[in-house]
Amino acid sequence: MEKTKITVEATINASVQKVWKCWTEPKHITKWCFASDDWHAPVAENDLRVGGSFMSRMEAKDGSFGFDFGGVYDGLTTHEHISYTMEDTRKVSITFDGDDKSTKVTETFEAESENPVEMQQAGWQAILNNFKKYVESI
Repeated sequence: MEKTKITVEATINASVQKVWKCWTEPKHITKWCFASDDWHAPVAENDLRVGGSFMSRMEAKDGSFGFDFGGVYDGLTTHEHISYTMEDTRKVSITFDGDDKSTKVTETFEAESENPVEMQQAGWQAILNNFKKYVESI
């Protein structure tokens, strides 16, 4: 059975090199990998290679809830593409289409079955919007 795929995207006013660095380096990931200001990402790990794994801890700042988000890289082309499999076996593909001035980031992921598609899309878009805000601020 084919899974529903959801796509989110944002165009960031920054070079593809800067966008890539902020997307992949743990010291940057902890600054943007959450959907709202009452959450944070206190820990991020990233072994950026095919077969390598990554993990970001997302938590409510008040400590009421948190979870680890992670997976294993399936494909990687520096400054262009990342694909990975999440711990629950869903697939994600991310493209970086940019130059010296701006970069369009497009994420396509397989939906899970517990939450409405619209809710999942809104959550992933909020994180991507937070990424855009962070990159453009540094």
